Amino acid sequence: MTFVACPLAISGFCATLCCMKLVLSTHKVTLTDGLNEHVRLCIDKLDHQETHALKAFVNLERDHKGVPEKQYTCTMKLALPGQNVVARDAESDLYAAIDLVTKKIQAQLRKRHNKFKSRNHKVAASAKQALQAIAA
Repeated sequence: MTFVACPLAISGFCATLCCMKLVLSTHKVTLTDGLNEHVRLCIDKLDHQETHALKAFVNLERDHKGVPEKQYTCTMKLALPGQNVVARDAESDLYAAIDLVTKKIQAQLRKRHNKFKSRNHKVAASAKQALQAIAA
């Protein structure tokens, strides 16, 4: 089952950088309104942190043959300009798996943001030193 959601897609405003597209698919899991809302809230958190994200792919699975402690698996992929961000977690509770995957994605986005900031800071600092050397 695949579900594509965007709150403003009906009005046509979605294509103008307002929010990312959510593609939610399930395998051997019934998609309830509660699950749908929980995933949407987690994606909204990520959308608030990374505004350049284009799409979010969320896959919810249930493994009936594996270890019962890690029965539910959640995989999340964020399509960004450049490299994509991917995280996966397996737990006995599906909601806990979704929360942990969201935390992993947030940590990766934070690391990516800090990396870009430090790179830009180094470029600006070296340019400032070069200007000071020319002026002196």
